[in-house]
Amino acid sequence: MQQPRKLLKIVRILMIIIGGFITAYGLEAVLIPNNVSDGGVTGISIVGSQLTGIQLGVLIALLNIPFVYLGYKQIGKSFAIKSVIGIASLAVGTSVMHHIPTIIQGDTLLITVVGGIIIGFGMGLALRNGGALDGIDMLAVLLARRLPFGTSDFILFLNLFVFIIVSTVFGLKGAFLSGIAYYIASKVIHIVEEGLSGAKTFKVITNKPEEMVETIRDRLGRGSTLKVVEGGYSNEKFKEITCVINRLEDSKMKDIINEIDPQAFVTVYDVAEVKGGNFRKRDIH
Repeated sequence: MQQPRKLLKIVRILMIIIGGFITAYGLEAVLIPNNVSDGGVTGISIVGSQLTGIQLGVLIALLNIPFVYLGYKQIGKSFAIKSVIGIASLAVGTSVMHHIPTIIQGDTLLITVVGGIIIGFGMGLALRNGGALDGIDMLAVLLARRLPFGTSDFILFLNLFVFIIVSTVFGLKGAFLSGIAYYIASKVIHIVEEGLSGAKTFKVITNKPEEMVETIRDRLGRGSTLKVVEGGYSNEKFKEITCVINRLEDSKMKDIINEIDPQAFVTVYDVAEVKGGNFRKRDIH
């Protein structure tokens, strides 16, 4: 049991690294040479690199530091470590690929579509395996808990400011193209990561409900509810766990379930928005 778990962790780390390099390729071979940017911290880093001449990889690493700490406090050590690996891969990838040939030039529609698909696939691959390549998602998750708006609303709101900043370097046309590329990337991320926006509700029927609830609380800082359900055929009574998590905790939640009870019956629902109640979580460190 221990060996397959270690192998799974190694595979996930490799997928995060690959995701970082794929995203770097989309930036360096498609978007940046055509004066098109990305959103989030990466977009701000691109603008900073153009204005100061500092290597893009250096700025990506430095500007993401506070967001990695935020992810550590709000989501957990494992997520923070994987995000550091992903962001480092993206930073190194942009440095290594800085002088590679541009694969598309001139065709603005093709640039936004191809660039958006490539970076969306890379970011989605990292998120699917429990890491992140950009800190703006972590900030949006935190703000959504404290104010009456959804996570996706905050991601859009924060990126509006990013694209205003982008327009000062790449012009209004570059900002619009960047916005289109980012929109395409977000849709690809959604496909790769399966329901990335908003929150998710996990309903779990397991023979170890108390242990699972306690582990979810300890590792994710999330509360759960328990209710007694009865099988329609067997009339056997079970305890069903219901837990609402944010999209960045999905991978870790699945790990907890597989570790405690691989035979558990699990249903997962996408949740567009969560308000009220006790969705706030405690620090887990």
